[in-house]
Amino acid sequence: MEETKNDTSFDLNMHTARLLMQEPFFAALSRRINKSATKSVPTAGVRVNPNTSQFEMVYNPEFFDKLSDEHRTGVLKHEFYHIIFEHVTDRKPKDINPRIWNFATDLSINSHLQGMLPEGCLMPGEGPFADFPTGLSAEAYLELLKKMQQDNQDKQSGDEGETGEGEEGEGSSGSGSGSGDGLPDGGQFDSHDEWGQGDSTSNEIAKERLKDIVKKASEECERGSGWGTVPADVRRNILDNLKTRVDWKKVLRYFIKTSTRANKRSTVKRLNKRYAYIHSGSKVTRRARIAISIDQSGSVSDEMLAAFFSELNKLAKLATFTVVPFDTRVDESLVYEWKQGQHQKAERVMCGGTCFNAPTEYVNKKGFDGHILLTDLMAPKPKASKCQRMWMTTKYYADRPYFKTNERIIAVDV
Repeated sequence: MEETKNDTSFDLNMHTARLLMQEPFFAALSRRINKSATKSVPTAGVRVNPNTSQFEMVYNPEFFDKLSDEHRTGVLKHEFYHIIFEHVTDRKPKDINPRIWNFATDLSINSHLQGMLPEGCLMPGEGPFADFPTGLSAEAYLELLKKMQQDNQDKQSGDEGETGEGEEGEGSSGSGSGSGDGLPDGGQFDSHDEWGQGDSTSNEIAKERLKDIVKKASEECERGSGWGTVPADVRRNILDNLKTRVDWKKVLRYFIKTSTRANKRSTVKRLNKRYAYIHSGSKVTRRARIAISIDQSGSVSDEMLAAFFSELNKLAKLATFTVVPFDTRVDESLVYEWKQGQHQKAERVMCGGTCFNAPTEYVNKKGFDGHILLTDLMAPKPKASKCQRMWMTTKYYADRPYFKTNERIIAVDV
């Protein structure tokens, strides 16, 4: 989708705070989701940006300019619901036509937005969906739509048999099925074209980032003025999703991908485009430098070390690691580099107490891109890290941390 650079008719970013004043949850979510103007969509849509691996909303400023404030708010909430319910990535069942799934997701979301959306939107209890109850999941609406689809196709086949020709009589047009798939025409106002288009890595990174966004938004609501119009059942669904046990292997991959930074070095093999044969070109290589600090105290079990090293052997395909054993200090003679493609065995090389400042100071001094600590968390909170830092432990210690932190803590399966 190409951004519109010179269109100033309507800047959604200038209006979202006002539109969502009575919606604390959606306001907190909106602040953390990029919104870009474009004319490549007729109305609005959400997607995973393949370049940033983040969810974003795109909108046509001419479409928004014509809407009332109530409808603008409804469209914003509609798009954000698509993101938090994971419709954009991989929730769609296999072997299902995208159009029927698009209908199912819109019906599920619009159940909670009655009276807030532009005229003609898909709505349970209205129009062709008059017999559909409100408040169902997308999967439940999918089953109702499949039955509607089959009934309409059977009816259309019967009508064509009566006429002896495939003419569109009252029977066939009554289903609103101009596309021939047994579903009504129209009603879907937003774009779903780029759902599921990103690669699996980008989608996983986007979903991990979304968990952080939703968690922070819900925490703001719990501390502040409530959730606005978010229904109680939807609120429970959101909070339950936050409690869902994450796949720590996927989180590790996410961490390494998001820690990668560009490193430039001069080379004569590639011409400088602006100053050919005068200045050397630059070649960009991308490799995350990750420090793995391993707590050597006896309370860190051998099983935990084995599980962690097992996954790191797979992740060595993505990055070179520096393993930093520590207790109350870092012995630099024991630090070693785990190069891409190598296989390493779990080992314990130190013993003693625990001080998290020791590995943090070492990593800060050496300029790493990311820092992962495998530990039981049983020591005081360390000083700030200059790079992204993540903690890995067992579920027992994750539920009983010695200190509080906003950094990610992941429970390793043992």
